[in-house]
Amino acid sequence: MAPPASRLKRAAFFFAAYGMLAGLSLWFAYELRFLGADELTTKESVTYLHEQRPFALLWLVPLKVGLLALWGQFRGVFYYFRLPDALRTGLALATATFAALALPSLLSSGAPDDHFSLPRGVTLIDFNLSLVLFIGFRVSVRALRERFSAGTGSPVGVVERIAVVGAGQSGAQLVADLLGRRGHGLEPVCFLDDDVAKHDLHIHGVPVVGSPARMGELAEKFGVTEIILALPATSVRRIREVSALAAANNLRVLVVPSMAELAGGRVRASDIRPISVEDILGRAPAQLDDEAIGAMVKGRVILVTGAGGSIGLELSRQVAAHGPVRLLLLDQCEVLLYQAEQELIAAGHGAVITPLVGDVTDVARMTAVFTAYRPSLVLHAAAHKHVPMMEAQPGEALKNNVEGTWVVAHLAAEHGAEKFVLISSDKAVNPTNVMGASKRLAELMLRSLQARPGVRTSFMAVRFGNVLGSSGSVIPIFRRQISAGGPVTVTHPDVKRYFMTIPEAVGLVLQSATLGQGGDILVLEMGAPLKIIDVARQLIELSGLRPDVDIEIRIIGLRPGEKLVEELQCEGEQFRPTTHPRVCRFVVAGETSLPPEALRAQVADLLRLEPGACKQGIRRLVPEYVPYAE
Repeated sequence: MAPPASRLKRAAFFFAAYGMLAGLSLWFAYELRFLGADELTTKESVTYLHEQRPFALLWLVPLKVGLLALWGQFRGVFYYFRLPDALRTGLALATATFAALALPSLLSSGAPDDHFSLPRGVTLIDFNLSLVLFIGFRVSVRALRERFSAGTGSPVGVVERIAVVGAGQSGAQLVADLLGRRGHGLEPVCFLDDDVAKHDLHIHGVPVVGSPARMGELAEKFGVTEIILALPATSVRRIREVSALAAANNLRVLVVPSMAELAGGRVRASDIRPISVEDILGRAPAQLDDEAIGAMVKGRVILVTGAGGSIGLELSRQVAAHGPVRLLLLDQCEVLLYQAEQELIAAGHGAVITPLVGDVTDVARMTAVFTAYRPSLVLHAAAHKHVPMMEAQPGEALKNNVEGTWVVAHLAAEHGAEKFVLISSDKAVNPTNVMGASKRLAELMLRSLQARPGVRTSFMAVRFGNVLGSSGSVIPIFRRQISAGGPVTVTHPDVKRYFMTIPEAVGLVLQSATLGQGGDILVLEMGAPLKIIDVARQLIELSGLRPDVDIEIRIIGLRPGEKLVEELQCEGEQFRPTTHPRVCRFVVAGETSLPPEALRAQVADLLRLEPGACKQGIRRLVPEYVPYAE
């Protein structure tokens, strides 16, 4: 809230400015109506101009100013003036005009010499003059401020001439903001739009010059160096097409977020960002049942293991947004944990978070955590997941991914947690690598725990594929390689992977937790798999470069444990639908092969073996596992 002195100063300024404009308008309305009027005698003209006019100024001007204050025109920032402000100004002036016409009949007989009785011609002229003066003044002040503040932004060097693709609401709002706030180094010079009806029109003074298909020709004509995609509601296919056209013409591509991301707000210059591979993934945003997720989280104690990792951190973000009474962030890496803590504090969640340094395989530490806090929901994201690295040291994968899962899951059941959710992987299906096999063993461990008599905790695992930008994901690697000038390394030209964004994957994990039953394996719908080499080409093009011309794509061969195509369903698992179209449930009929303690003991025995023997031991526990060495 502004200080009282500031409010008084602003009110005084508005009163003086509006009072002067109202007085000028009324004064000249009399002049225009009566000066030189042939139908009036000189005496009548003198009466109106020199007797009635001063009196009219004394009561009509304060009335106008008072009505403008009533309509909120004293509370705004003077140099901000848009259509709603113009409408409120017009309504205030129209009310004053109506009062001027009606007041004489209310106060007197309305005789022509009555000082309150303004001639209708004067009243109507005054209304039009007032409207022009008030709105014109505000618009002029705004225009002058924008002009003189144009050079006050950050130094930008060369100004980029841009074409905006999309002459709809988003594009129009964006151009208005770019023109209104200079200093960002972007000058809109034209619109491109597929709608022929808009061609040759102007929006905020910027012409709509043609369709994106003519991008190369028009970019050269107008000196365009960058394009901005203002297509929030268009298809991914169309975004890909326009991006490809831009890349073919050596134009850098920027994009504004979707209207859903902007929460229906205005599109601003600050919203512009480089187009990313996420924009061309081809996945519509998942619709989540926020009410069900909120009911699971709100007012409860939630534990997230591996909270410093990419998945764990996003889980923490989304859980915190649903109002837990306590959110426990557990990670063995204090640096990542500190960064997660600071981010959540900055987001306003500091009151509910508790950072905990700890190793999920440390029974004593985990017991202390569960005894002290007794979480009702455990989201277990702690894991070793680097495929080639785990191939060389399988014991570490087993210790963290299997033993760690057993420790946390066992304590969750012992301390009465309602739900335990394991973040699994598509690599657990018919695994060819140690990491995937360890995740499969963790799934089996949960199934075995669920089968114990008297267990009230619902154990479930959620499988999904690659998430863009996660630690170990190929996308950050490609970006670093492109920044270094290449080459971009791809293991095999036919390698395909499922992809989704981290927020979508985590949102669906929480959704799965509301849908799953004890012993379930839930699988997220990943869409169609993408060729890794195609993703590499798209990233190179999005960087404004040409694949195999500016940046080499080099095939280096499959890494240890790597498959050409990942799977999502194991043999023997039966499909069961859920109420959410992007969450599938798989169940296995029959009894588990080993009780959890026996399974844990066998895993513990494998930890003492050398890598080759360890892998063979894993195969005995997971028959579908085919070690890479074979």
